[in-house]
Amino acid sequence: MSQLRRLILLLLLGGGVVLLDQWTKLLALQHLSPVYPEKIIEGFFSLVLVMNSGVAFGVFSAIDSAHKAYYLLAFSGITVLLVLIYYFRDKQLRLIGCVALTLVMGGAVGNLIDRWRYQKVVDFLDFYWRGYHWPAFNLADSAITVGVFLILYETLMAGRREV
Repeated sequence: MSQLRRLILLLLLGGGVVLLDQWTKLLALQHLSPVYPEKIIEGFFSLVLVMNSGVAFGVFSAIDSAHKAYYLLAFSGITVLLVLIYYFRDKQLRLIGCVALTLVMGGAVGNLIDRWRYQKVVDFLDFYWRGYHWPAFNLADSAITVGVFLILYETLMAGRREV
């Protein structure tokens, strides 16, 4: 895939992820309550405002440190930069790999913007069933997750092609 096509993909897909993520988070901040969930599917899915001080799906949110937000902001920024360098330098990267990395970068930038603005990440998608409760998340987390699964898929398929 040419550098120009990679750049276009990054701007369109990655930029689209960031814009959609920020728009949905703005709506969540304006319309949702951290105390009273908006039940969408009774017993399964709600919308609720959660200000997550950790990373994806609440990991590290229990750590109490005055500088945690800045460490996570720096870590996220460095990660995006390293992925961006890899994205443009790896000549063997196929379309699925480019899409995967673009989703990861778009999601990371969406959460990076929140961490910069609020020192926390806005989460609002809340899935649960009976006593089981998945941590609240957002569209950026979803893009990162899909991107990681695509990377795993591409890695497994590359291994099969070599056999």
